[in-house]
Amino acid sequence: MPFNASRFVAQKAEDMQKYADGEAVIATSGGVDSTVAAVLVKKAFGRKLHCVFVDTGLLRKGEAETAKLNFRKCGLDVKIVDASARFLGGLKGVGDPERKRKIIGELFIRVFEEEAKACKAKYLVQGTIAPDWIESGSGMRDNIKSHHNVGGLPKEMGLLLIEPLRDLYKDEVRLVAKELGVPSEVFSRQPFPGPGLAIRVMGEVTKERVDIVREACAIVEEELEAAAKARKMEIPWQYFAVLLPVKSVGVQGDVRAYGYTIAVRAVDAADGMTANYSAVPHEILHKISLRITNAMKDKVNRVVFDVTNKPPATIEWE
Repeated sequence: MPFNASRFVAQKAEDMQKYADGEAVIATSGGVDSTVAAVLVKKAFGRKLHCVFVDTGLLRKGEAETAKLNFRKCGLDVKIVDASARFLGGLKGVGDPERKRKIIGELFIRVFEEEAKACKAKYLVQGTIAPDWIESGSGMRDNIKSHHNVGGLPKEMGLLLIEPLRDLYKDEVRLVAKELGVPSEVFSRQPFPGPGLAIRVMGEVTKERVDIVREACAIVEEELEAAAKARKMEIPWQYFAVLLPVKSVGVQGDVRAYGYTIAVRAVDAADGMTANYSAVPHEILHKISLRITNAMKDKVNRVVFDVTNKPPATIEWE
């Protein structure tokens, strides 16, 4: 039976009533999953739903400002919490991708526990969707990688968990968004990982490395979106940059210099469970490479393009 967004919304609105006996807090990242979860749960909780946006210092360029605008359009009142120093400090010296995810997940929950105490919340709402817990190995297949909404949860959380989108895939979440009247600029946004840019920095996360990959991601987004608007290509399902942990030799003027390598990743997919790399025209890749190396001449001297499908690779590198 095809997915019916209208029926899903009506059923969830009814289901949520049994939880509306207390205050709830939700992690609103600005992405489609958490935004749809917030709008859906608000139908039952009303003013008893407290939305919190955490600036982890691991966000995309201009993300906080974009998120504020989108929250307003969705009728959500959101508290902004700057925890960037806390997250970067917690990740200091950590290079293992699973440890990074676990640390970020635990820090997220700790922040929300603090906010929950302030508003006397009983429930924690998360925008977890099916690929999150499937890839985290919750009884269906071997563990692929932990997701911050799943694998990073401390055992004694202190809050009861509500996951209204848990059984949905990304394409179904977008149908629910349309049904709820969420603006298209929210539900049509490309996915962004919960751990943020930390998993696009291979190896140890530092402010310098995050700044590099943030700028590179912004360039990739700008160029691919401009190319799609000019009808030079279809917009990929997801597209971003990754900072590799090795430096390679390059040339600056007449001098040999070592700089970081940026990998560009762009994939086509329906729900994220499988994906094919996008056939980005060479002229677009060339422009991306020029912009990245010119913008960060003293830091990046090589740009490569990832041509791996999922499987065998995952979409994100960590």
